[in-house]
Amino acid sequence: MKAIIKKLASWLLSPWRRRYRKRNGVVSNQPRHELPNDAWLGEVSQMLREGKPYAIYVKGYSMRPFIEHTRDRVFLEKRDSYNVGDAVLAQIAPGHYVLHRIIEKRGDHLILQGDGNVKGVEFCKEQDVSGVVTQYIRPHRIISADNPKLVRRIRLWRRLRPIRMYLLFIYRAIV
Repeated sequence: MKAIIKKLASWLLSPWRRRYRKRNGVVSNQPRHELPNDAWLGEVSQMLREGKPYAIYVKGYSMRPFIEHTRDRVFLEKRDSYNVGDAVLAQIAPGHYVLHRIIEKRGDHLILQGDGNVKGVEFCKEQDVSGVVTQYIRPHRIISADNPKLVRRIRLWRRLRPIRMYLLFIYRAIV
């Protein structure tokens, strides 16, 4: 039954899929050398703490629909303070880094959650944050993290948390 629903959704959403791919590009199929996150994100974190900005390719699906696995890059910079709604690179355990959005701030403690996550959250301190996303780099364009249209979409997405699972199902059928 699930396969039939997926096939039907795929067929119904194909016009939107073509429009989405034309606008945002597709995930590259060209081979790349990939390192495990714990092998190189420590170095990236150190560079950010020294004040050097850095751009990285994103791996994983936890930030869908705003950041797509292997298609998008993010430009990271160090800041003194972070706000709710910022996407940050943070160390949540020794050697374990995530690029997730701040959903709540309690003093110097932060609660993080990926846009593509329905339930799970991570916890860290503000001092464990290496950098904040300032630009989203897609194949055909660069979007500033301060773009008012993007900020409105992110706020709306956070409010839609109860139905996020269904929206992500539709998004996966489009992409």
